[in-house]
Parts: sequence; C-alpha cells; structure tokens
Amino acid sequence: MRRLAGLLVVPLLLVTAACGSETKGSDNASMTNGLPAITAGEKFGEKPTLSKGEGDPPKDLKVNVISEGDGPVTKDGDVLQVNYLGQAWDSTTPFDNSFDRGEPFTVTLGAGEVIKGWDQGLKGQKVGSRLEIGIPPELAYGEQGSPPAIKGNATLVFVVDILKATVIPKSAEGTVVAQENKDLPKVGTNTDGKAPSLTVPKADAPKTLVSNYVIEGKGEAVKATDTLTVQYQGVLWNGTPFDSSYERGAAASFPLANVIPGWTKGLEGKKVGSRVLLVVPPADGYGDKAQGKIPANSTLVFTVDILAKQ
Repeated sequence: MRRLAGLLVVPLLLVTAACGSETKGSDNASMTNGLPAITAGEKFGEKPTLSKGEGDPPKDLKVNVISEGDGPVTKDGDVLQVNYLGQAWDSTTPFDNSFDRGEPFTVTLGAGEVIKGWDQGLKGQKVGSRLEIGIPPELAYGEQGSPPAIKGNATLVFVVDILKATVIPKSAEGTVVAQENKDLPKVGTNTDGKAPSLTVPKADAPKTLVSNYVIEGKGEAVKATDTLTVQYQGVLWNGTPFDSSYERGAAASFPLANVIPGWTKGLEGKKVGSRVLLVVPPADGYGDKAQGKIPANSTLVFTVDILAKQ
C-alpha cells in the first residue's frame, strides 16, 4: 500500500480502512491468554513461531504483554522502530515478518500509516516490550483483506518487539535562508508546527530539480539509506494541493530509498532539522503517468520539514 500520494512503498502492514477485552481465554498447548501460543523464540529479539488459533477469535483488540520493557511509554506522534511477525488466526504460516529482512520497521504512532490495530495496540506500551496483539478484521484489512496473503474478514495475530521510540519535534528549526529567486515558489518560515505558507509564482516551471533550504537545521546530513520522519505538503505548479501530512495531523516516516527520485535526490545531503523547498519536474516525479490527484507530466512542489532520521 502506498502513502504520500504514491511516494512511499512500505511492507504489508500499511493502512486500509476499541481497544478491547482483557478477558482470559482458556490456556492449552496452542493458546495462551486467548491468543495463539508462541511455541518457539519467545524471548525479546528472537524470531517467534506461533501456533494456529483455536476456537473463535476475539471480537475486540487484544494485547498480551509477553515481556515488559523498562523504557518510556509510547504515545501518539512517537516514531517507533519495531520488529514483528504477523500471522492469520487460522494459519500456521506467517504472512510477513521483519526478522528475516534483518531491518526494523519504522512507523509514526497514531499517524494512520498502519492498520488501526497497530496504532491502538502499540500505544501506551513501554519501549523494550514484547507484545502479542490479536486484531479483528475491523481494525485490520476488513472485508476486502489484502490478497493474496490476507483473505477477507481475517483476524490477525502479531508478535511485536518495541525497539525504540523517538520523540519528534513539531517543526524545522534553524537559520532562515533568503529566498531571492522570484521564479521559484516562496515558503513560510513559521516554526509553530503548522503548515508553512506556499506560494507558486506565475512563471514557467523549472525543467530541472530544485532543492533549496528555507530553514537550515543543525542536525546530521541525510543519507540515501536513511529512514526519515517529515512533515510535508505537496501542490501542483498551478498551486492545487494534492497531499499533506499536516492535514492528517501527524508526521510521516519512510525510507528515503522508497520515494520518487525527486525526493531521494533532493533530500540526500540536507541536514536534519531543516525545511526544504523541492520543485520536482516530471522526470523526477511520476513522468507521463497520472497518480491520484496528480495529472500526467506534472511538476510538483513540496515543502519538507526533516524532523528526524533513523
């Protein structure tokens, strides 16, 4: 599934469409506290093996703390790094896991980047904890599922290790850089966490990629292999908005290698804490393909606040 109007490609977890009962189910070799038992790899950091669920799955979100960490409690807006394994209730075969990839998954909690069961189940847990989460279809992929791996109306079971939580600043902060080219868009320099103003001139769009500091931060330089957490907005060259993390109410996280070339090339080398103006010509965007609200052969304009990198 894709976010950022198709800019971002991430693993199977990503979004489609009340944290519930703590009532214990009957335990046996296959079930523990109402969820499938971990039959191997139970310790934090180990790749787990899950048994098949027995009986009717829980109708509400169910979270079992397998082992509690001693880190800070997670909250909406935190950027989490986690390892996970996911399996359908009626299966013995995982449909996805990060352990085999050897790379943690990064997600901004409460941003709607993942299925609702994740946003709800990971909130209020301590860093360093291992959780087992049972997620009903309404908080997962619903009636449509996520073919071919996840059928419709599937209850999902995840084992999740919370490795790290990063508190994200609300805005870029640093040295304001003069914007002297009248033929380029002008960007506001507010640092209150609200979307900056963005004014596109009545001029021909640049033919090549533009990547300029609006506010130059003091953090480390971004590498192409980094995962970034940003606040951003995107408009067409005629000023028509097509996407905004500000409107969703939370920053977005993504691997820089998995976005359109204009973002990868334009943000590599920029400092964390900065606000950057990107003007992306079609060759570095979506080319001659339409993408949602973006017509074919569009020049795209973005403001990007680089808030953190992992």
